[in-house]
Amino acid sequence: MCGRFVQFSSIRTLEDYFNIRTAPDEVVASYNIAPTQKIPVIVKKEDYHLQKMHWGLVPSWAKNLSGASRLINARAETVATKPSFRAAFKKRRCLIPTDGFYEWKGEKGGKQPWFISLPSGQPFAFAGLWEVWKDKEALPDQPDYRSCTIITTEASKSVQDIHHRMPVILQPEAYDRWLDPEYQDVQQLESILQTKLIREFKSHPVSKLVNRVQNNSPTNIEPQED
Repeated sequence: MCGRFVQFSSIRTLEDYFNIRTAPDEVVASYNIAPTQKIPVIVKKEDYHLQKMHWGLVPSWAKNLSGASRLINARAETVATKPSFRAAFKKRRCLIPTDGFYEWKGEKGGKQPWFISLPSGQPFAFAGLWEVWKDKEALPDQPDYRSCTIITTEASKSVQDIHHRMPVILQPEAYDRWLDPEYQDVQQLESILQTKLIREFKSHPVSKLVNRVQNNSPTNIEPQED
């Protein structure tokens, strides 16, 4: 699974690296992003656009927002058929830019957090889905609730000693097809989740301060003794 990650690259870096056309005026660096928080998300509308959405997908048919914190991940193996995700899988796919993510290793009560990133240190992107939820009782000027989820898969060899699952991290060559809302071939989309992945990562143990969402600083990702 993926329950925490970091995003500290500047807007300019994200715009250049992902070829983003429009973006918010500001994206605040975070070293401890947690579910339900608003996060940067890349979608395609002719060009690539960076928007902010809540992490924790709320299906359009949901009665309320009570389940927002539960659907933070979607399994690649079932994402095309599970009712909560199948509509978004066909039409509302996204990329979630990141500089690294955390996983925990060990037994319950003594788990050690690890920080996982690309060997190059460059930003990368999780494959995700997004949705729009409309509150039927909302005032006319109240904005819709936009939310997203991160797709996960079996861990690659470079991660499996830490955790048996990991986010789906796409190769840049797959971005355009993945983001294209007009491309709805389910079998081919499933193939992207199986074959167009980055699998080599570096990792190191970090301070257990990351266990608390309130601890949000660059020291979170500094190497510690295992």
